[in-house]
Amino acid sequence: MKSNVLTRYRVMAYATAVWLLVFTAAIIAKYGFKAGDTMLISQIHGVLFIIYVIFAFDLGSKARWPLGKLAWVLAAGCIPFASFFVEPKVTREARALLADGVTAPAKA
Repeated sequence: MKSNVLTRYRVMAYATAVWLLVFTAAIIAKYGFKAGDTMLISQIHGVLFIIYVIFAFDLGSKARWPLGKLAWVLAAGCIPFASFFVEPKVTREARALLADGVTAPAKA
């Protein structure tokens, strides 16, 4: 696994998390205060989330994560604030794999 796989994941994890928070705030403003429109914000978040899923899947397949872990990392892009807690843990684990220079063995 190369370090650029981890870097792409990290950038998209934070970008998706920030836009999810912006989208959540826009939804609250729209339905709670009858102000604003969410169309552009939702579309931007949707595109970023698709890219995030691709990069997270790429990192997960190269790190040989079990399906449950991959599902949790992918779900973190849908839950406000979750990426800010999941991403540092994923980064620590991936950096350990990079330091070892090998890919983690698959769990049976």
